[in-house]
Amino acid sequence: MSQPQIFKAGEWETITPELAGWTYVGFSVKSFSPGESLTIAADEQERALVPLSGIVTAIIDGEEIVFGGRSSVFDGLGYTLYVPRDTEVLITAPDGAEVAIASAPATTRHEVRLVTPDDLGVEARGGGNATRQVATPIPPGFPADRLLVVEVWTPGGNWSSFPPHKHEHDHDGESELEETYYYRLRDPEKGWAIQRAYSPERGFDLAETVRDGDICVLPWSYHTTVAAHGHDLYYLNVLAGPAPERTLQAFQDPTLAPLQDEWTILGTDSRVPFIPRYPQPSSSHEQD
Repeated sequence: MSQPQIFKAGEWETITPELAGWTYVGFSVKSFSPGESLTIAADEQERALVPLSGIVTAIIDGEEIVFGGRSSVFDGLGYTLYVPRDTEVLITAPDGAEVAIASAPATTRHEVRLVTPDDLGVEARGGGNATRQVATPIPPGFPADRLLVVEVWTPGGNWSSFPPHKHEHDHDGESELEETYYYRLRDPEKGWAIQRAYSPERGFDLAETVRDGDICVLPWSYHTTVAAHGHDLYYLNVLAGPAPERTLQAFQDPTLAPLQDEWTILGTDSRVPFIPRYPQPSSSHEQD
């Protein structure tokens, strides 16, 4: 049986259902050299293309779609191109780019759709030192079969995905979802965070350092993340599962859920939101 695990940068290329030991979520990150192209054949997978840096062109049914533009995930909110099943797409990057490609099996062919930063809310979620910034390019209400995509930015020293929660069973208040956490750090050489995944009922507990380019696969378990002091953290969540209803509902660890009641007193961390909607001309990559 599959279990939560972390794959280190340089030790993975593509998270396939076979590698993760699950059924639905696929994930990869493609680094394009200037002028390089990639053709994704039409099949039964729906996909989300998220430029992490650079500008890319997608050609679908003869139509050219140009999107992206941030120089890193810390420069601005992301673009996401949804590509339905049974659709071939040619991706090119004239000046080079880095693109996350998420996939899940689909039964219905929806429409191609580009989500821009203007379509996204700039949301501060949580409170105190559990404040983070969240954008959801493919939410439950999005016209897709299974894919759900979320971008999260956590300032150094803060907790994220807190209170710890799980997507393990389909019943009222919880949905069964496979989930990936793909991490990037503002300082890719020195930055780090801690990922915890645990399940008291299964006798499982994982607490591990994660760095730029690592990925965590979560078929079950409560999970939470904390960014090291001084090291801003980004992660890209991809979720998909068998539930007939598209939802992100999660069950929080009942021993820690009451802590969120303090957020109304603590207020929101004044640093959040700290990622602009679009890259700013004076944007700096220096450590906060």
